Amino acid sequence: MLTRRHIRVKVMQSLYALSQSKTVNLEKEEKFLLTSMDNTYNLYLTLLNLLIEIHELAASRLDASQKKYLATAEDKNPNRKFINNEVLTMLVNNELLKTEIEDRKLNNWYLDEEYVKILLDEIENSELYKDYMKEKLSSFKEDKEFIVDIYKEIIAPNEKLYDYIEDYKLTWIDDLPAVNTMFLKFLRKLKNNNYPEEHFLPKLFKDEDDKKFGVDLLKKTMLNDEMLQEHINGKTPNWDTDRIADLDNVLLKMAICEFLKFPSIPIKVSINEYLEIAKEYSTPKSSIFINGILDKIVKDFEKTEKLNKVGRGLL
Repeated sequence: MLTRRHIRVKVMQSLYALSQSKTVNLEKEEKFLLTSMDNTYNLYLTLLNLLIEIHELAASRLDASQKKYLATAEDKNPNRKFINNEVLTMLVNNELLKTEIEDRKLNNWYLDEEYVKILLDEIENSELYKDYMKEKLSSFKEDKEFIVDIYKEIIAPNEKLYDYIEDYKLTWIDDLPAVNTMFLKFLRKLKNNNYPEEHFLPKLFKDEDDKKFGVDLLKKTMLNDEMLQEHINGKTPNWDTDRIADLDNVLLKMAICEFLKFPSIPIKVSINEYLEIAKEYSTPKSSIFINGILDKIVKDFEKTEKLNKVGRGLL
């Protein structure tokens, strides 16, 4: 679920927070990192649960309309296509998913149900919904495409939902694009309604190596801070250290740490990853600055044979 880039971003956030607090507590920072990564999974489950709650609210509205004292013929025999959507019913009937949500106490939408109402209103008033509901029957493919479309066009871009997520847990905003992408990926993979319940409960890490990578990158960057800073200082003769943006400094240290302490990661991979992260999280010119510094450092390491990469093509 978490890519290496996402893991690097999480480590960057921990190291940046550490640089601002001016304190060093390795155990505390490692715990914060692991919690932050686990919270990405909580966001994913919270968004899945949002679809479930939207379905539940739509079903309760339909039942209420049937019980009206002056119910019309349409009220008594409503179009249940949305309620019967096979993708939504897969989620609603997924006992493993329900248990995971309950165990993690992710009851956001029970406590903040106004957001469920806002989104259901937007869905029901949309042209997507009106077109979908023109017929009472549908195929699994149409059901899936409809859920993908309303998630992509209505739920994901909703500003009130975005504000809620930002207020509820600040780190979720950085996680949201990746979680949305992964969420849609899992939906699009569905071919029929016979998928196992585990389909919607992926592992947080691809494997133990990825989890270990995040913790090791945090520890090795923290424990070698002075040495890493010396390499940076030696390559920025025209810059005072305090003129380098704090975030850029963190990214430079992480990249140099990967050069020296992670022999299986190719130099080009490390450079490309940190340039992309800089483009997204730092100043407009940061990626150019970081690229220039890292290029000088790599050339120096090659001359002094400090690089200890293993495998083919790792330089």
